[in-house]
Amino acid sequence: MNPSDSSACAAMTPFVPSKFAQFYALTKPRVVQLIVFCALIGMVLAVPGVPGWAEVKLALIACAGIWLVAGAAAAFNCLVEQQIDARMKRTAWRATAQGQISNPLTLAFSTALCALGSWVLYVWVNPLTMWLTFATFVGYAVVYTVILKPLTPQNIVIGGASGAMPPVLGWAAMTGSVSPEALILFLIIFLWTPPHFWALALYRVEDYRKSGLPMLPVTHGNEFTRLQVFLYTLVLFAACLLPFVFKMSGWLYLVVATGLSFGFSWYGWRLWRNYSDALARKTFRFSLIHLSVLFAALLLDHYLV
Repeated sequence: MNPSDSSACAAMTPFVPSKFAQFYALTKPRVVQLIVFCALIGMVLAVPGVPGWAEVKLALIACAGIWLVAGAAAAFNCLVEQQIDARMKRTAWRATAQGQISNPLTLAFSTALCALGSWVLYVWVNPLTMWLTFATFVGYAVVYTVILKPLTPQNIVIGGASGAMPPVLGWAAMTGSVSPEALILFLIIFLWTPPHFWALALYRVEDYRKSGLPMLPVTHGNEFTRLQVFLYTLVLFAACLLPFVFKMSGWLYLVVATGLSFGFSWYGWRLWRNYSDALARKTFRFSLIHLSVLFAALLLDHYLV
């Protein structure tokens, strides 16, 4: 075989990530990063003024425990949805979808992460945070993934409660309780979730149709989904003002929240009135910016104002 033949064979050989990389990918690290970030915001807002070293240490341990349990839920989701993932371009690369990691091994990995994270939270943080985090795991991995997602187009609305829990977990980690302020943060994420995911589902509708999942664009059509996205951005706009109304934040947050929420509503309006896949992608990307910058503004406002 001449060198050119061997080069061609090498080029045709598919790249297979290491086992570590495959397992790490099962935890959906980008999603988990956002979860931990939102939990951290809850921790920061629960502590008046600048935290001391004991509070910083507690927050770091809580972040680690929440990361482990969130990663466990993500891995369990990959296990349950491996057949669905294999039919969708967006997820067909996952190791579970390709059969590169066996089901028993994935289940053992998810169980180990959940057990370790729960132990960390129970022993080093407090029992309330552990139970709330475990309930979130069950809500996402079982109630949403196994029951709601394949049964109803409102899956993301009902199941969004699990995704909205991180600030509540963070608040509970620092205070040992759940206050109205934590529930306001929960409400913001809860209302943000449907327009965020439906924007994605609009331009990925064929993937969802092939998967058999009853996502809203599949069951109710493109135009109805676009209207729902716009209406949710309006309700979300009002919810994003609540931290200022209830004196959790000051004018810095109000200015940022108003600008971001107006932008999201503007995207929703344009999506409803003049749809394109490109605009749906832009709306989805802006939704990520919206939530990240909104919570970052809460953090800055907490310390700078």
